[in-house]
Amino acid sequence: MTTASETSFPAIAFLGTGIMGLPMALRLCEAGYAPQVWNRTARKAAPLAALGAAVHEYADVAVASADIVISMLESGPAVKDVLFAHGVATAMKPGALFLDMASIQPRESRDHAARLGALGIAHLDAPVSGGPGGAESGTLAIMAGGKADDFARALPVLNHFGRATHVGPHGSGQLAKLANQMIVGITIGAVAEALLFTSRGGADMAKVREAITGGFADSRVLQLHGQRMLERDFAPRARMDIQLKDMRNALATAQEIGFEAPITALFEQLYAEGVDHGLTDLDQSALFVELASRNGMS
Repeated sequence: MTTASETSFPAIAFLGTGIMGLPMALRLCEAGYAPQVWNRTARKAAPLAALGAAVHEYADVAVASADIVISMLESGPAVKDVLFAHGVATAMKPGALFLDMASIQPRESRDHAARLGALGIAHLDAPVSGGPGGAESGTLAIMAGGKADDFARALPVLNHFGRATHVGPHGSGQLAKLANQMIVGITIGAVAEALLFTSRGGADMAKVREAITGGFADSRVLQLHGQRMLERDFAPRARMDIQLKDMRNALATAQEIGFEAPITALFEQLYAEGVDHGLTDLDQSALFVELASRNGMS
């Protein structure tokens, strides 16, 4: 195995070891890094200690010696809080790179980039798609916004997580992620509605899914989420409330840039109603349950 020291990779701090962050940090440990790690709930970071990571109680201590700080936190407010209330921004050394892999609003990323830039710290927004499975296997799709030279600097690290693409200036990575979530959320609804439609008409949903596989309606959503719908397997991978957050972030951004997004607005309402009806902590594919309930289908 090639180690971090052998390839002269930078010292890394990793903030946020939840459902996505933990397998990503594990991949760094397996690649030979010894990341400095912090998580708000410390026990979630504990498994990394046995693999060479140093787990810290305070985020500002974790980042003090890092060349690259990777953040995988839940929301824009959480990132802002850790950066500017927990002292991470002032604890980072000048010239360090803050690599924000959370899914937040583009305007939040641009604000963070400007505030960090004033401190001499570089910034990339680099949200991901692929879920926990992609994080574990290193096959995430990574959408990066920021300066091209900062992207080049981060690329050797990003390659451990998946396939990274530089899509534009600060905030562009978040725009790409919102586009991804718009497509995923809308397509989940289309698959759920179509399968329920065929069932109400007397067809076998599983056979319908099989029949349209390979045609123009085929997609990863049909294959993965469609199978979950057939099996009524709504254990959370990406939760309903997270999908709702993303749809709302997309609508807020659309309003900021003067863009009308009626399809996203419709699905924001559907996900919101599903959350209101108790589906909050289920997988995003549980929109199937909301649509089934509307039609009196168990």
